[in-house]
Amino acid sequence: MTPIALTIAGSDSSGGAGIQADLKTFAAHQVYGASVIVALTAQNTTGVTAIHAVPAGFVAQQIDSVFSDLDVAAVKIGMLATAELIETVAAGLVRHKARNIVLDPVMVAASGARLLEDKAVDAIRRLLFPLATLVTPNLPEAAALLGSAMATSDAAIEEQAERLIGFGAANVLLKGGHGSGETSTDLLLLAGGQRQRFSAPRHDTRNTHGTGCTLSSAIASGLAKGLALPEAVGQAKTYISAAIAAADQVPVGHGHGPVHHFHHWWDRTDGRKP
Repeated sequence: MTPIALTIAGSDSSGGAGIQADLKTFAAHQVYGASVIVALTAQNTTGVTAIHAVPAGFVAQQIDSVFSDLDVAAVKIGMLATAELIETVAAGLVRHKARNIVLDPVMVAASGARLLEDKAVDAIRRLLFPLATLVTPNLPEAAALLGSAMATSDAAIEEQAERLIGFGAANVLLKGGHGSGETSTDLLLLAGGQRQRFSAPRHDTRNTHGTGCTLSSAIASGLAKGLALPEAVGQAKTYISAAIAAADQVPVGHGHGPVHHFHHWWDRTDGRKP
């Protein structure tokens, strides 16, 4: 059977994040990608100029269409924009008994643009955390979800991950990309209390647009293929680290360009397949 993953997220018109990054990541992992678009953005590498939320009823129709026909093995959730859309998505996932749900609680774009209305934060905690197999916030997102200052020490990161588990998520991956030091370390806290850290060297590049989307989609790809969660996270961490390291080989735009989703296959000199 062909592994199928579904992304439920917003569209990035410049192709570096959101739905577009998710589908590229699925393809890079040899997983068939389906999509439910909940918001449209007018966006490029320098910023977001407009956001248009898709009507909730149409989002529900998209969800029903996909699940009624495709055997979806994993779901990645990204930008949801409003509380109404969060409610619609949560209801759809329950309705279709979705499995292997990876929730990336996207709140702010790399450019600093706000992608989630303030009153929607509670809806994410209340409605989506209990459905999630894994929640993947970065340090600022974790702080916003908890109403706390951003964690800056290993002890604070562990404490915040434990508090996030308290909202009902089965497992939490607290990403350390916004931290300091020569390595970027992510903490995986499993529901049973086990902890595992995944580290990779930091790369000197501004082309990190779509990093969070890509990592969560890579994890969903692994789950869709039947990997255990720690293995899916480990493979995804290796993949995103290589995609960031290769990002400068595909320069796009005048701002924060995208990571290189297809670094394994593109020729390193001219972008063509070998």
